[in-house]
Amino acid sequence: MEKLDESKFEQRLQLLALRIPRELASAVTRLLRSGCLLDMPRVKPVVEDPESDKSRLVVLSEKIQNPDLSDIPEQARNLLKQLCSVDVVPYTLTLGYSYWSAGHVAHLNIPDDLLIYKDVIAKVIYDKNYPRIQTVANKVGAISNEFRVPKFEILAGKNDMVTEVKQYGATFKLDYGLVYWNSRLEHEHIRLVSLFKKGDVICDMFSGIGPFSVPAGQKGCIVYANDLNPDSVRYLKINAKINRVEDYIFTHNMDARVFMQTLMIVPDPEAKSQFAAANCSSEETVSANENSMPNGNHNDVQEICQESLDDSSVVNTAKRRQETSNEGDVACQEEDVNQTKKRNNKKVKSSGPLPVKPWEHIDHVVMNLPASALQFLDCFSGLVQKRYWKGSLPWIHCYCFIRSSESEELILCEAQNKLNAKIAEPIFHRVRDVAPNKAMYCLSFMLPMECLKDETEDNVQSVDG
Repeated sequence: MEKLDESKFEQRLQLLALRIPRELASAVTRLLRSGCLLDMPRVKPVVEDPESDKSRLVVLSEKIQNPDLSDIPEQARNLLKQLCSVDVVPYTLTLGYSYWSAGHVAHLNIPDDLLIYKDVIAKVIYDKNYPRIQTVANKVGAISNEFRVPKFEILAGKNDMVTEVKQYGATFKLDYGLVYWNSRLEHEHIRLVSLFKKGDVICDMFSGIGPFSVPAGQKGCIVYANDLNPDSVRYLKINAKINRVEDYIFTHNMDARVFMQTLMIVPDPEAKSQFAAANCSSEETVSANENSMPNGNHNDVQEICQESLDDSSVVNTAKRRQETSNEGDVACQEEDVNQTKKRNNKKVKSSGPLPVKPWEHIDHVVMNLPASALQFLDCFSGLVQKRYWKGSLPWIHCYCFIRSSESEELILCEAQNKLNAKIAEPIFHRVRDVAPNKAMYCLSFMLPMECLKDETEDNVQSVDG
């Protein structure tokens, strides 16, 4: 057997960092938040300066390689120079074995040229990190099943893929062999949830085990969460209880299109009282519909304000929401994380009745299925009935992949074709690179007014019928 070079199994990133006055750390991170800061889970972009306790190092993205900072957009670069004088210094980040683990499971994706060393790699990781790491597993093949669950080969330790991970003050239990989980998306989970407000109504179309739904519930949002994988829904319900937000999360197990259509069904006038009564009791609702499983009652959730629906209010709200999205900086996200941690050991409390009528108002729709979420946008065409809707239109957050040969304009065109409507003021957020020529993005936009179903359409259909 060849001698093992352990250094080959650590990843060292040669980066650049800005040495700045300590008190300006938040201001600098706000300036550089759009793709210029290091964005990796469990790695802070602002670190202590070993040379002085009066300064901090702001670690830049691996894409920023020029010491003259010419890789940073000119506007941000000029504002940075106006804010303070900075020193650009080299910074080495070493990602050890422990970085790639989730709970007691070390999840590997060993490249083909190192597969002959897979048992040696696993043994080193196991021996170096036991008892914290008790299972070493390697991903086998590409994800091809409908539930997006990768296959794993156990290389070392016990055959136990059930583990717990912690993110932003929340605890998630999962079985790596049954559900999908990616710890590298932690920053994105924090970023998006930071846009939600207490009392907002959230629809999570591809919820998984709850990385968006659970923290949204911790903020006092009412969440309608859906996943096609029954194991994901089972663990979502477990995680809602672990984090004491089961009263805030309605879980569903069905196709995403059917899920949205079900939420938007307006009951007949004579059935409305029965529908409202059913939502007051979780047990009654579960027995009435096994696919729709609220985890508790929601009588203490704050009701969202009801606004009249007109063009001017939608435009104004869109601008306000876009400003909120653009101002969702690192400092705000850190504050949001700290508040979530304080709430983690308490049951979420609020006041006011539950908005039990999603066909009247929702605030955000999360579509976290980047491989195919764009294809599901067609379900929004004619989904919302205008005569019943109250308040501003919802924000849609659609995740997607963009290859180097593609452009944001191409993705926007595809989204508009699916919606059969023009998207005003779309916002593209680069989440992370998933391959050398492929990146994950989040496309956020307010649902276009043209997508609403007008009362006249119903009248025309009834006449034709």
